[in-house]
Amino acid sequence: MRCTHFSIPKILSVIGVFIINNIRNSELTDNHMTFSTKTETQKNTSFTDVDRTAGKNLGQDAVLHCPSNIDCNKLSPDCIVCDFNYSCNYGEILNTTCYAKPVVTCKGNGYQMQKTYICRYCYQTEPWEHKCEMKANCDSADTPKFYYRTNCTVKDHVLCLGHRTFNKNVPCNWTGGYRWSTALLLSITLGGFGADRFYLGHWQEGIGKLFSFGGLGVWSIIDVILISLHYLGPADGSLYI
Repeated sequence: MRCTHFSIPKILSVIGVFIINNIRNSELTDNHMTFSTKTETQKNTSFTDVDRTAGKNLGQDAVLHCPSNIDCNKLSPDCIVCDFNYSCNYGEILNTTCYAKPVVTCKGNGYQMQKTYICRYCYQTEPWEHKCEMKANCDSADTPKFYYRTNCTVKDHVLCLGHRTFNKNVPCNWTGGYRWSTALLLSITLGGFGADRFYLGHWQEGIGKLFSFGGLGVWSIIDVILISLHYLGPADGSLYI
């Protein structure tokens, strides 16, 4: 048999290393648990504060936007909540129950009212039932017709499904206040002096007509025809009124 000799210093060093490693692992575990607890507490506190602030701001905005102490039936759709049937058939006329929002004060039977609506989303409403933001940075006389994307909002008396503000492609048909009758009258009477071109904002052509006496009459006749056919319009690209 072989005898194994153990060195007491080596045994003590191994035991010491084992004890130190256990202490370090225990400290790391405690630190990790403490950090996790603090992080969770911060998250809960942050969400609570945000929710309270958002709820407070939402209530203030609604109160400022919605009138108070009026008949509940006169509240705008932004101030009420309705039980819409989203599984209805398009174009179907339905009745629904609407309630005033909690932050809105109005006169009525338990803040409850009956409303009639057509089964359709807000972006499917007719052009006269919503209002769009018009832009004046396009040419209304372009061919083919120029369309631009803008925001549209449903009018207050219309109830519909979905968001009341939506995007829509609308034709460029803005006007700068130029009248077709005025342009045609100037072209017939003072066209030889370029008055029609000056009126429509075509300054360079107006100066040319002024110093050429309407192109000896030929240019004046052509402009009368062009304006009468709406082919010649304002220089800013707008439409006649």
